[in-house]
Amino acid sequence: MTLRPLLTFFASIACAACVARSAEARRKVIIDQDAYGPGGSNLQAILMVVQDPGSEVLGITIESGDGWQKENVAHTLRLLELIGRTDIPVIPGATYPLVDSEEETRRLEKLYGKLPYKGAWMDSWPDYNTVNRPHYHAADVVPPLQEGEPSTKPSTEAAANFLVRKVREFPGEVTVLALGPFTNLALAARLDDHFASLAKELIFMAGSFNPDATKVDEFSMQFVNNPRVEFNTRWDPEAARMMLHAGWKRIVCVPLDATVATKFTKEIVKRATEGCDSPSAKYVATFAQPGFPMWDEVASAVLMEPSIVRHADKLSMDFEIDHGANYGATLSWSPGGGPGLGEPEVMVVRAVNVPRLEQIFVDCVRRPPLSP
Repeated sequence: MTLRPLLTFFASIACAACVARSAEARRKVIIDQDAYGPGGSNLQAILMVVQDPGSEVLGITIESGDGWQKENVAHTLRLLELIGRTDIPVIPGATYPLVDSEEETRRLEKLYGKLPYKGAWMDSWPDYNTVNRPHYHAADVVPPLQEGEPSTKPSTEAAANFLVRKVREFPGEVTVLALGPFTNLALAARLDDHFASLAKELIFMAGSFNPDATKVDEFSMQFVNNPRVEFNTRWDPEAARMMLHAGWKRIVCVPLDATVATKFTKEIVKRATEGCDSPSAKYVATFAQPGFPMWDEVASAVLMEPSIVRHADKLSMDFEIDHGANYGATLSWSPGGGPGLGEPEVMVVRAVNVPRLEQIFVDCVRRPPLSP
């Protein structure tokens, strides 16, 4: 064998080894999301992780929240079609909260005042809200999708079963990235007592501690006057509490506090899409919704690049489940300072590197589709 073929041979072996090591190093992720769309923080956060070379998305489990489960499933399927990743399964989950209901929410509003945001139960919008989605409809209705109807079908497996099956298939390896309400995770925890302990970690976007009141905008009204009530926990407070108490090895909370300094702007859209013909760039260019904070994108970025965190605290944490004015509110204490009712210690992200967050988003969108 001459020198050139020999070098080529060894180079190909080295390259294959690098690829193998890279594949082994990819974190296994299940995304749990109330994926209302098109565009918006919900689906853009999914897109980021799907486009991340360091992440292997095992599946996307869907529940109701910002929109109803059936509609959210359709938006997710269509996103994956448009960006060329139909290999990732979409698994339908819970349609309704465990205990709370639209009727109960409206009863509590009569007693304690209006909630600024109620997700799929939002039948009218406050006058101050300039960016709204008048989409109120029954849970079993899927309106025509702006981005076109999906041709692929969701999994026939229930989300809770999928979650349990995957953490048992890959014990200690799966990160659960929870970006919506927590009904699916609560059901999985009740289905299998070892579900949470078999996962690698939980990273979730929810809760509110002490957001910076100087950054108040129309989207901040849910916590300005009632600072610890946040939508992802308020939609299904019992599920949030069950999820938190399930026995995870590690929990990272990305609350509203970490997102108030962010805003998804037209300039970010331009940076992500200008002169780029990747499927993800085309999707964002067509369906992006500038003007919103980058709520779920922050949590995706924390998963992908933990060094983005600029300030974090370790706290004992829980959620209020008494059906009163603070139903669904965030509770916290210094480590060990709680009532001793099983409240876990959680790493709470207070602030992130916003320019780096924006660049992570831009890089993910401009990247060509990754191989399955």
